[in-house]
Amino acid sequence: MQKNQQSQESAEALAVQALAFVASDPELLPRFLAITGIEAHQIRRAAQEPGFLAGVLQFILAHEPTLLRFSLETGIAPAEVGRAARALPLGNDDHERSA
Repeated sequence: MQKNQQSQESAEALAVQALAFVASDPELLPRFLAITGIEAHQIRRAAQEPGFLAGVLQFILAHEPTLLRFSLETGIAPAEVGRAARALPLGNDDHERSA
């Protein structure tokens, strides 16, 4: 069980990194907000909701050019993003890409 907790913590850290990536991009942020239905000032509160961080990773995974750019900029393999999404609450959709 300790390993699962550790992998969830690692997945959360990766998702926070992905959220920062999305938030800093003037094209991605409006698209993310439109898809999620939240407003920019609600992100901090929404980030504490179950499934939000998995949703951030699923947003990245849903668009291959975004996934590849995130991977290139962070050094995180695309497959790791998929594993992290599944390690988070409500993140069990199968979006893993082979890398």
